[in-house]
Amino acid sequence: MTTSDPKKAFANLTPDAILDSVEAQGLACDGRFLALNSYENRVYRIGLEEGPPLVAKFYRPGRWSDQAILEEHHFTLALAEQEIPVIAPIQDEEGASLHRQGPYRFALYPCRGGRPPELDNPHHLKQLGRFVGRIHALGAVRAFRWRPTLDITSYAVEPRAFLLDQGFVPAHLVVAYESLTRDLIGQLEALFGRVQVPAIRLHGDCHPGNILWGEAGAHIVDFDDARMGPAVQDLWMFLAGDRVEMTAQLADLLEGYSQFRDFDPAELQLIEGLRTLRLIHYAAWIASRWDDPAFPQAFPWFNTDRYWEEHVLSLREQAALLQEPPLVWG
Repeated sequence: MTTSDPKKAFANLTPDAILDSVEAQGLACDGRFLALNSYENRVYRIGLEEGPPLVAKFYRPGRWSDQAILEEHHFTLALAEQEIPVIAPIQDEEGASLHRQGPYRFALYPCRGGRPPELDNPHHLKQLGRFVGRIHALGAVRAFRWRPTLDITSYAVEPRAFLLDQGFVPAHLVVAYESLTRDLIGQLEALFGRVQVPAIRLHGDCHPGNILWGEAGAHIVDFDDARMGPAVQDLWMFLAGDRVEMTAQLADLLEGYSQFRDFDPAELQLIEGLRTLRLIHYAAWIASRWDDPAFPQAFPWFNTDRYWEEHVLSLREQAALLQEPPLVWG
């Protein structure tokens, strides 16, 4: 099996191949490298003989076209030009940010450290809101051409079909899963048909793990899932707790956000719908990568009866939450 097979994408990405790729860009490695927390791609901290370490990101073959990767790079570079604290790829002397070495495509990034934000800290939430508002102000200027849109088909219909067709759902739960997800998709179609808001360029996966909070403030990392979608997609994953807690968190987020971009309160109706889409899509994402040796190691709880029973329970809870009134702002 060659590395062109997505299921064996990184089989030959050895330490020598990693260091050779970086050195092909005219950089002298000091032999140190550390695998960072990434599963879809492979990401490494690389030590250099001169200067601070950098991060090398090797893209999973078959996932994105070159045009889609470069579109993400151009977006983050444009954000960085406006001094928005994102981690943009390093460009070489010719302005290139996407490189090839053998079968691999990769990009190099500055190395930044930090911790996740404190979601019970109003200051952190207001700052996050300001950052996301600034990202969206630029994101709304034009549309992505090569990147997809967050929609029901790609986040629910296709993932549901994959899980059922490939036999991941245990036999004793198939009927319940089929019926429940069919009903959920109907609810989602009604919701997104009723609440139609503009799609803008998004981070796409803006959760606390993609925020690095350090002494100099926060950095937003990993735009690998950047796509078109509603603005609230980049906000709702910072909300946690009960309804009262989430309402307070939302107020802090949107106080900061509104300093740079208007927010349409109608989008709040989409939060539980977007959460439902993420739950269905996430299960199918892990399943679609199950032949990658890194995934059974990273997600040992997946594909067990207990996991699928809890997954069905979570989806039932979402069916109920979709009937609840949305959060209120202001």
